Amino acid sequence: MQHWARRLEQEIDGVMRIFGGAQQLREIYRDNRNLFAVQENEPRALVEKVAGDIEGLLARKVQALKRLADAAETFQKAHRWQDNIKEEDIVYYDAKADAELDDPEVEDLERGSKVSTLKLDFVEDANFKNKVNYSYTAVQIPTDIYKGSTVILNELNWTEALESVFAENRRRDPTLLWQVFGSATGVTRYYPATPWRAPKKIDLYDVRRRPWYIQGASSPKDMVIIVDVSGSVSGLTLKLMKTSVCEMLDTLSDDDYVNVASFNEKAQPVSCFTHLVQANVRNKKVFKEAVQGMVAKGTTGYKAGFEYAFDQLQNSNISRANCNKMIMMFTDGGEDRVQDVFEKYNWPNRTVRVFTFSVGQHNYDVTPLQWMACANKGYYFEIPSIGAIRINTQEYLDVLGRPMVLAGKEAKQVQWTNVYEDALGLGLVVTGTLPVFNLTQDGPGEKNQLILGVMGIDVALNDIKRLTPNYTLGANGYVFAIDLNGYVLLHPNLRPQTTNFREPVTLDFLDAELEDENKEEIRRSMIDGSRGHRQIRTLVKSLDERYIDEVMRNYTWVPIRSTNYSLGLVLPPYSTFYLQANLSDQILQVKYFEFLLPSSFESEGHVFIAPREYCKDLNASDNNTEFLKNFIELMEKVTPDSKQCNNFLLHNLILDTGITQQLVERVWRDQDLNTYSLLAVFAATDGGITRVFPNKAAEDWTENPEPFNASFYRRSLDNRGYVFRPPHQEALLRPLELENDTVGILVSTAVEFSLGGRTLRPAVVGVKLDLEAWAEKFKVLASNRTHQDQPQKCGPSTHCEMDCEVNNEDLLCVLIDDGGFLVLSNQNHQWDQVGRFFSEVDANLMLALYNNSFYARKESFDYQAACAPQPPGNLGAAPRGVFVPTVADLLNLAWWSSAAAWSLFQQLLYGLVYHSWFQADPAEAEGSPEARESSCVVKQTQYYFGPVNASYNAIIDCGNCSRLFHAQRLSNTNLLFVVAEKPLCSQCEAGRLLQKETHSDGPEQCELVQRPRYRRGPHICFDYNATEDTSDCGRGASFPPSLGVLVSLQLLLLLGLPPGPQALHVPARRL
Repeated sequence: MQHWARRLEQEIDGVMRIFGGAQQLREIYRDNRNLFAVQENEPRALVEKVAGDIEGLLARKVQALKRLADAAETFQKAHRWQDNIKEEDIVYYDAKADAELDDPEVEDLERGSKVSTLKLDFVEDANFKNKVNYSYTAVQIPTDIYKGSTVILNELNWTEALESVFAENRRRDPTLLWQVFGSATGVTRYYPATPWRAPKKIDLYDVRRRPWYIQGASSPKDMVIIVDVSGSVSGLTLKLMKTSVCEMLDTLSDDDYVNVASFNEKAQPVSCFTHLVQANVRNKKVFKEAVQGMVAKGTTGYKAGFEYAFDQLQNSNISRANCNKMIMMFTDGGEDRVQDVFEKYNWPNRTVRVFTFSVGQHNYDVTPLQWMACANKGYYFEIPSIGAIRINTQEYLDVLGRPMVLAGKEAKQVQWTNVYEDALGLGLVVTGTLPVFNLTQDGPGEKNQLILGVMGIDVALNDIKRLTPNYTLGANGYVFAIDLNGYVLLHPNLRPQTTNFREPVTLDFLDAELEDENKEEIRRSMIDGSRGHRQIRTLVKSLDERYIDEVMRNYTWVPIRSTNYSLGLVLPPYSTFYLQANLSDQILQVKYFEFLLPSSFESEGHVFIAPREYCKDLNASDNNTEFLKNFIELMEKVTPDSKQCNNFLLHNLILDTGITQQLVERVWRDQDLNTYSLLAVFAATDGGITRVFPNKAAEDWTENPEPFNASFYRRSLDNRGYVFRPPHQEALLRPLELENDTVGILVSTAVEFSLGGRTLRPAVVGVKLDLEAWAEKFKVLASNRTHQDQPQKCGPSTHCEMDCEVNNEDLLCVLIDDGGFLVLSNQNHQWDQVGRFFSEVDANLMLALYNNSFYARKESFDYQAACAPQPPGNLGAAPRGVFVPTVADLLNLAWWSSAAAWSLFQQLLYGLVYHSWFQADPAEAEGSPEARESSCVVKQTQYYFGPVNASYNAIIDCGNCSRLFHAQRLSNTNLLFVVAEKPLCSQCEAGRLLQKETHSDGPEQCELVQRPRYRRGPHICFDYNATEDTSDCGRGASFPPSLGVLVSLQLLLLLGLPPGPQALHVPARRL
């Protein structure tokens, strides 16, 4: 077998030396060294410069934010409240007006509205990816808020003055994107004006529930939610509580900590979390699922619930926000005030706020609940029906905002958010936020405590990326940035396939890369704001996520001043230096440029150019032929030295065009590829050129025209020797079709050379093997024949019993690559399975190779995958999440007089206004119109070569069906040569290794929270002020169970008239 292995190694090396042209390309670079300079990437200087540029970009947005916040406070202070303001007095552009014209439900609601809505013209703007109008602002008001209320009309009146400040900010900084004021009343005014992106279902967007608003409106929170599950909680009330808890969880961000417990005589956590945990997306999902399992029984025991909550908040041995401690209690009512518990745990300092929520329709005395909230600096709310949930589970933020307002300028600090999806189509953004305070006085010397809202300015991630080096870092170098939670702001692996409109995009640095101890330490240092540099050996996934490579990487990091971000630079050692072309000779420029013309392809091979931004006026295209055509047309008008072009990119592209043409001239043109059964030869370069020879081979070339995004290119740079890559095949797809000799196996290798002691890898060359012809050649090389035309002879000295050609009925001979994928086989029936994971071809043998350490396995989770939405479990007509009475209930006269019937009646009347509330999932209704896919977690498994690197014999023990196999790595390749006996019976098919992606719930959250990843919260906390006035501590529901309103609605229903605006939430806030 070792003899056959050497023959295979020699054959591969010979072909690559003759046709690959790596050595010749090295000489060509050296011969043309006067046409380029070797530049050095200095990691520390690079990362400091980029960090400074990002700091400058964000600082300009901060100045604009401060101007807006100051102006808003001035305008509101000067505004005179008008009790008699009328709708016809206000003129503004309603961003949802156009969409509402097509919605008969909303049209009915707003019938009779006298608000004057502007009609605007819009022009397409590339920066916003949208149609905008720079002369006006747009206003968005949540659907469940009555636009004609006095509070809203006054809000619209004074915020109109912001229009001129928005416009002035843009004049000073034309790169500004959305400027937004989110009001505490729910009004959003943004600039420039653009129509609202209305979803197909009802629009539930409320700025007060957006991550950026919540972060700007309060300091971090430690929250314990306790839910009364005593037997008095009826079916509908319990469902309202479950929905309320889920909505409450949505008001928390990754800077907050939370736990949820249920109580009756005893208190217990609803989930596996026994202490406060970070309110991240995955933990909140666990809570939401656990809450649905709550069952009502027993008697009410407030003492048990509150003692549990206080014990949770006093636990200092865990990670927590250590700010804004609060207890949120949901109950249907009770008489116990548990004063002794408050005296023991919370008085006299009252460091924990208590918020109480009376849920459902009942006749209990609510005075004890009001007293609990008022005695502990909290607030009392009522949630009689589903319509009151959203508004009353978010208004506690007004209370938390009081210490911020009273702190004044000290609390006016800009915060930058996590990455999230912009509601208006910008894509992924971060937002700078600044709270806006009410500066009016309630009386002589009495400072107002209300937060007016939050000012926000968006920064698109693409604008930040433009400040990072584009192509000087090489294909495997990159810049990344993380925040205090360890979530990435920038990273090449930040590629969410779908985004949930309601949630931030939170990808941890250790999930963006393959986690190891070195990266944990780097992450911690970056979160702490330190500087550092470290060279590490680590594992990286290939771009196509099929392979794992063990590589060397240099990490360098610095903090971005005046922000909570830290910036890192990753460089492979071979990317320390790069080429910078210097084509000052215009005659040479023209000569090389001619090799880009399609007229030269027949003789010089087909050229693909990377779709880079070479010039500002270059029209992009996904079709490379069209892109090349656009490029050539532009180059006929401008020169490579034009100011509108990136001279570095253009010069390097043209240089590499000439360099690769010389490779054709010196090597490829005079060779007969058919002699060695080659479909094509190719070269790809850092400069963006991929040349494929002969021209006809380009018809079947499917690699990415951007070498930096081509898996073969990046893997070749990271691996010594020849990298084989068979055609990719999914397990469930049909086998390869081997007709027309177009199926090929790519073999590539990096071109490395040194100049003056500086080593570079500026290109990759390779060949494309004809699969069928090389399968025949493989059988000959793994046999006793010396060449393909020699007849096979068996005799005493030829050992035909070990011959992969003659004994192919008894012996299985295969080449498998380092990812475990089949490359070649001596079995003709397996040729169409080339490219499949070998476990799908021979599960028994692949398992033996893994068990004998020829392969190691790496499992990881992809948190950015997209999955098809799950079909709803209940396709009936009953509203989602709404209590539906049984037939027995309907026949029971007592039920009709119960609180459940009364609450259901009100809820159904409310549903007359909002039919879609009972038909659409809020996530779908509030999300993107493209609700076909949702984000999910996918488990990935990759295999790579293990520690065994020598020839190895082993027996697969299957009783009477034991199999002998031999395995040996082929030197200077990524191939494993395996010869094995064919299985005689099926008992050996016991285990099967899986490589394909599988849907997953991710790692067990209950275990992860026991060892949370390191993070730091914001350094500011405003949760106490001695002058705070806590007397305003409770009121009824936003939807009071008014008999008059209910009777009016019923009469309107009977008469067939549309319900009027009294069904909408009318803000009670006066500014």
